[in-house]
Amino acid sequence: MRQMMLCLVAAAAIGGCSETQSELEPPSAKPTLQVVSESDLQWTGVAVTQDGRVFVNFPRWAPEVPVSVAEVLPNGELVPFPDEDWNAWAQNGDPEETFVCVQSVVSDSRGSLWVLDPANPWFSGVVPGGAKLLEIDPMTGEIGRIISFDEEIAPPFSYLNDVRIDNEREAAYITDSGMGALVVVDLMTGSSRRVLEDHPSTRSEDTVLTFDGAEWLLPDGSAPQVHADGIAFDRGHDFVYYQALTGRTLYRIAGSALRDEALDEDALAAKVEAVAVSGPSDGLLWDGVGGIFISAIEDNAVKRWSPGVGVETVIADPSIAWPDSFARGPAGALYITTSQIHRGPNPPEPYRVLRVTGF
Repeated sequence: MRQMMLCLVAAAAIGGCSETQSELEPPSAKPTLQVVSESDLQWTGVAVTQDGRVFVNFPRWAPEVPVSVAEVLPNGELVPFPDEDWNAWAQNGDPEETFVCVQSVVSDSRGSLWVLDPANPWFSGVVPGGAKLLEIDPMTGEIGRIISFDEEIAPPFSYLNDVRIDNEREAAYITDSGMGALVVVDLMTGSSRRVLEDHPSTRSEDTVLTFDGAEWLLPDGSAPQVHADGIAFDRGHDFVYYQALTGRTLYRIAGSALRDEALDEDALAAKVEAVAVSGPSDGLLWDGVGGIFISAIEDNAVKRWSPGVGVETVIADPSIAWPDSFARGPAGALYITTSQIHRGPNPPEPYRVLRVTGF
């Protein structure tokens, strides 16, 4: 974990925002929190299919990571997915046909499972030929598309972090938390573009995070700085929302602008909007109505930003220890992974997949 934090240190200043945080009372409904699965291995991403199958991923941050992508069976058992071969990468293995260091898994509106592999194990640098986005049929385990990212899209110190899929326009939107940028992928052609690199909206805000009253610091006393991390796609209004993990500002930009190759960087930057002061967050997800779920990592909580309302708390609980990623399941249930990054490599509790209902 120390290696992870040391490799993500950077600093940047940032401008203002158009809406200040509005801390409202929790909604009148009383959400229910349930444990779906527990593990001694640190996971980050979670995906839930339309029929309720749950998939998770384990980034290669520890010395030994026996599985990168797994399905969580109803009895809690973890089964490598799509098979053991894809989960059997070694340092001398083929990075193009195995998972090197998976950071995110998502299920799209058509039922496909997408796996984002930044291929940066132990934050030691991107393995050449390893950075990729894969589409997998969860019913058969067959690999559909493999979109590889060269050094121009995934530079050596990048860390492609989270992804959202726009099936209607055959596009994918990806954050780079290692260097600060967004990546836009044309899923029809497989071509990719790296945009908003070093723009204030994709960079850390030089924020010091606090957990249980203590600042989150590196051994040298500096504060970890993690760039563009969480991302959400609003299929209703075609906005892409994103923010830095060590930042407090939620941003958005029209998906049409990101897909417009005729816009240069200055023209694209002019279309970025600061939406709210939301607090440090790892994961974002569209709520299906018009708001954005926010993983409030300092507060052990899930919050939601809604237009005209601001930021409100959906649920807070000590067990939501560093809420990392979100997924929506059947009947609108919200799934969360807890990655406990602030607690180091040996946390006092198991890593959990939690399910929130009744909100």
